[in-house]
Amino acid sequence: MKQITNEVFLLESTKGSYCYLVKARQMVLIDTGLPFVRRGLIKELKVNQIAPSDISHIILTHGDMDHIGNVGYLEKLTGAKVWASKEEIPFIMNEKPRAGFKRYFAKIMRYRKPNKIEALKDGDQVAGIEVVTTPGHTEGHISLIYKKVLFAGDLVEERDGFCVPYPPSWNWDTSALFKSIEKLKHYSFKWVCMAHGNPVLRDELFED
Repeated sequence: MKQITNEVFLLESTKGSYCYLVKARQMVLIDTGLPFVRRGLIKELKVNQIAPSDISHIILTHGDMDHIGNVGYLEKLTGAKVWASKEEIPFIMNEKPRAGFKRYFAKIMRYRKPNKIEALKDGDQVAGIEVVTTPGHTEGHISLIYKKVLFAGDLVEERDGFCVPYPPSWNWDTSALFKSIEKLKHYSFKWVCMAHGNPVLRDELFED
């Protein structure tokens, strides 16, 4: 695991669509990666002396396959409560088809749905982690803030050490995505942790 702050860790086994572990009031896993990283993810936890049962919450930033690929498996293994925005739950539960070419990924990649998902809204908190609704990449995309760390999901990605908006061809509504980025300027944080790329300092994206 790569340490970002005293309580925030990047799971290196999930490279390609990074997941993060937060040692907050309770242990929280942010996103679950692609299905094929499952063994590596569990091994990485064990190497770092973290038992699956230590994880109390799993928060999904959105319902794309590279973020929910292990959610049902990890829900059962950990006993954790699963959280997502109400707009994303129908996609995660396969009750609503994804837009565009994303629906084909959902057909190709098999994953276990969670038994239950708790709905989140703007301003909610889970174990001290604040929820910020940031639609754009998907309709119900959320970002999360814990102390000085922003977990941006697929709102942005890292390129050559810089943080840039997610590419338009992958977005539900790119104009909404830019509005969400503007919204985040009003929040206090130091680090931006995203799924695609390495964490970067706030100054590499946001100008105060």
